[in-house]
Amino acid sequence: MFTKQQVIYLAGGCFWGVEAFISRLKGVNQTEVGYANGHDLAPTYEKVCSGKTGHAETVKATYNPEIITLEEILENFFKIIDPYSKNRQGADVGTQYRTGIYWQESSQKDIVLKFLKGKQSESPKRIVVEARAIGSFYPAEAYHQKYLERNPQGYCHIDLNLIDDEEFDHLSKEEFEITQLAMTEPPFSGKYDDFFEDGVYVDAVDGEVLFSSDDKFDSGCGWPAFSRPISDDAVTKHRDFSYGTTRIEIRSAKANSHLGHLFHDGPGGSPRYCINSNALRFIPKEEYNKKYKD
Repeated sequence: MFTKQQVIYLAGGCFWGVEAFISRLKGVNQTEVGYANGHDLAPTYEKVCSGKTGHAETVKATYNPEIITLEEILENFFKIIDPYSKNRQGADVGTQYRTGIYWQESSQKDIVLKFLKGKQSESPKRIVVEARAIGSFYPAEAYHQKYLERNPQGYCHIDLNLIDDEEFDHLSKEEFEITQLAMTEPPFSGKYDDFFEDGVYVDAVDGEVLFSSDDKFDSGCGWPAFSRPISDDAVTKHRDFSYGTTRIEIRSAKANSHLGHLFHDGPGGSPRYCINSNALRFIPKEEYNKKYKD
């Protein structure tokens, strides 16, 4: 069963930093940078930077409202913007760098307006954050997507340390990038690709049991493959529209960790849960029986 996702659009200056920050929020499953609410039907970075297209550099954030509320997203968003500055954030100046919150569903409108009203009541200075329904959104060029992940020394006007990542301190860099930022490890590189010992595979984030070795098979795809999860309640399914295609993303139900994707190209057209090794930790059968069943 697919978990109902919601989408909110956030403009807060250079979209590289906003995307990097928002993508780290637990419950935000996907982010994409682009150009919103302009009048040019074919915007490019060069056009938008001219300030003549009317677009704002914007992050499209897809989130699970059962894990993170829109109010929580907005509170975090306000940590990284100057809501009193018009057409400027950090050293970036121009209408393309204006701040804005653009909702996709009418049910989000009251939440956004109530939030901004509350913030305004706390300050004598006038808040100049736009608040309106999304009019248009054009994805930015590929080299802008996840820019700071690929260019960690790149320009960023935002302090990414404002997010509390203590709960992920036990993860390696690769484990964090995959479970929290929905990245993918290279094929045939994972420690569990060609690994078939008896035991269970647990979420690298919180240790929840996700898959059993009884259901693991060699698909030749380069990633661990399972015919099913340990139980239907262990994972959630989400439609993933990234990379110009539609896939089924698999996440852990409790920690909301990105695990991989579900395909139906296993033996005889059966399910193939294609999972990143770095999203998992293996517990041998004897250790699992002693720890969980004794």
